[in-house]
Amino acid sequence: MTDPATIRRLYGRRTGHKLRIGQAAMLEADLPAFELPAEGPLNAPALFGDTRPLWLEIGFGRGEHMVAQAAANPEVGLIGAEPFLDGVVGALAGIREAGVTNIRLHHGDALDVLDRLPPASLARAFLLHPDPWPKVRHAKRRFVNPGPLALLARALQPGAELRIGTDHPVYCGWTLMQMARSPDFEWLAQTPSDWTSRPADWPPTRYEQKALREGKEVWYFRFRRR
Repeated sequence: MTDPATIRRLYGRRTGHKLRIGQAAMLEADLPAFELPAEGPLNAPALFGDTRPLWLEIGFGRGEHMVAQAAANPEVGLIGAEPFLDGVVGALAGIREAGVTNIRLHHGDALDVLDRLPPASLARAFLLHPDPWPKVRHAKRRFVNPGPLALLARALQPGAELRIGTDHPVYCGWTLMQMARSPDFEWLAQTPSDWTSRPADWPPTRYEQKALREGKEVWYFRFRRR
């Protein structure tokens, strides 16, 4: 059984370099309009004033994928969770440039968001290029583990899709092993190209683009909530 304390622990840094004056000003000016409410359940009426489908991105980096999805799917409400302040600032810059309004942000652990989501409230979830924690002794730090996956499964609707992208061979193998063991998910791949080619409706992230420039292989996994 997974230790609950391990599930709840957030590893790594929360901040990087000191924000520039313009970044700090944008954070102060823009974040209140897009930040998740501090209390209460996280449902579409509370966040967007209607009953639209909700998608969750776990660790959105600087928000390239999240903002692109929001622009391409204005009828959907996206929730993004990111522990690093630099990423939140990057996402706010992308939101401002794209002019999208259907995003809500959480500066912190995605597990805190999952705790507040009603059961079966998410229509889709994304985990794209997470920290691989490649050393064996750090395997418990990976999101793709029984405890976090069970919390995510609780929040996903039956038939909802979970997308996981990685360019790290260790995380690739770990993902396939853990997802095969999970009673809550089924892998949607039918042919090798289903996980080696990025689907057209899967916008790239900077981490993917960097990996491809370096000649690395990238894997694109799609799973369905049973």
